[in-house]
Amino acid sequence: MGNKLNSLCQVLLLPGVLLATTSSVLAQNGEWVSTTSTSNWNVKHQIPAAQNGKIADAEVFTDKALQKVEGFGGCFNELGYTSLQLLSKKDRQTIMKELFAPGFGANFTICRMPVGANDFSLDWYSYDETDGDFDLKNFSIDRDLKTLIPFIKEAQKYNPKLALWASPWSPPQWLKRNKHYAAAMVPSKEVIKKYEASGHKLTGMDFSNVTNGLEPNQVGKEGTDMFVQDDKYFTTYANYFGKFIDAYKKQGISIGMVMPQNEFNSAQIFPSCTWTAHGLAKFVSYLGPQMQQRGVKVFFGTDERPNEKLADTVLTSPESSKFVTGMGFQWAGKGAIAGIHNRYPNLTLYQSEQECGDGQNDWKYCRYTWDLMKHYFNSGANAYMYWNISLNEGGISHWGWHQNSLVSVDTTARTYKFNHEYYLFKHLSHYVKPGAVMLNTSGAFNNMLAFKNPDNSVILVVQNETETEKQVTIKVGNKTISPVLEADSFNTLVIN
Repeated sequence: MGNKLNSLCQVLLLPGVLLATTSSVLAQNGEWVSTTSTSNWNVKHQIPAAQNGKIADAEVFTDKALQKVEGFGGCFNELGYTSLQLLSKKDRQTIMKELFAPGFGANFTICRMPVGANDFSLDWYSYDETDGDFDLKNFSIDRDLKTLIPFIKEAQKYNPKLALWASPWSPPQWLKRNKHYAAAMVPSKEVIKKYEASGHKLTGMDFSNVTNGLEPNQVGKEGTDMFVQDDKYFTTYANYFGKFIDAYKKQGISIGMVMPQNEFNSAQIFPSCTWTAHGLAKFVSYLGPQMQQRGVKVFFGTDERPNEKLADTVLTSPESSKFVTGMGFQWAGKGAIAGIHNRYPNLTLYQSEQECGDGQNDWKYCRYTWDLMKHYFNSGANAYMYWNISLNEGGISHWGWHQNSLVSVDTTARTYKFNHEYYLFKHLSHYVKPGAVMLNTSGAFNNMLAFKNPDNSVILVVQNETETEKQVTIKVGNKTISPVLEADSFNTLVIN
């Protein structure tokens, strides 16, 4: 990087639109960019060296590599696509370039997609809703030709090597015991009132216009298998995955990995299906051969519970363990990832879904996201996925949940903005390249993550959580730096 020309990071402010065009300023000993709640992506011209004899607050051990990083990304879903369609073609291109063009902005390299409907689809659908169609003669991805496929292809224009993985939220209804896509009833006004009277709050939830048609006798329950546990059904569902992979390949989209079920413990009012770990292990024994024929990996997940035994069941089962090469964790699953990493150090681990907030996209939640990122990487995660790429302002789903997104679209003015969490993500994803390794650190100051890229540059992502400026002294290999961090700020420091 010593011959790299100096360049400027331009932040263009247009009426109602914030455009972030990313490049870097080469400093004497690296690059430095900071973000606060009121000012995004500020490039500094130098990282100050520490004065001789100054004691370091932290040390980064450049020769002590931890896990390898595969990349960062988000999820393609229907509401993400339809929100972006409200914008001009030029604006959509600007956003997609910023998210996906290598080395430009967020530099996303790996993304998730649903198999059929997820909770941020326009409504429920699967690829075959013909009851009893065990030969899958009516299988079709035609609906995805209108939304998900053009969304993915637009991203691929900027990054043809974008990696994709997929998971279903629900199997086709006729493969389930309750014959319904959902597993929980929409709470009534009386139930909500009673719940909130007990001191709880339904943050970001609005069920006033939500129905799913589920009857009381169709409700699912954690720890039970809603999928019909029968050879014929397992075989059909494994073939369903195979047809999904094949149909997307015909569209020029290769999917490199699948997980068998999103949040398999959770009965929800939107597409969902509870499984036992034993039930999933059985299904993976059918799914594995179908994916092996196609060169597609199988991960276990997604796991949203802090119970490590759920993973142990699948990872030690003779019928499923030989097919499973990784695992996905989200939400309360964050309580299990460190233990699984310690016991299965060769298992690839994904943070598979960023906790999604309440649609406010505020700075407070951005700070919480940083805590999540630290937790997952310190627990052994190899990749980190945000959830909603784009939503209309307020971010409400078909099933009544307001959620955060990287991009918010103003439906009246037809403009957009990148939210706080986008810039935090970019503080890592722009600089930490696929193949980087996380580095071990020590010291009194531990509010940071450290990585070493394949080119040997060291990336420090550091937060000053206080309301005043803070000087920190960090020893990195044979260099020691002492930047003064702005109050309540995120910072990326690149040491060449």
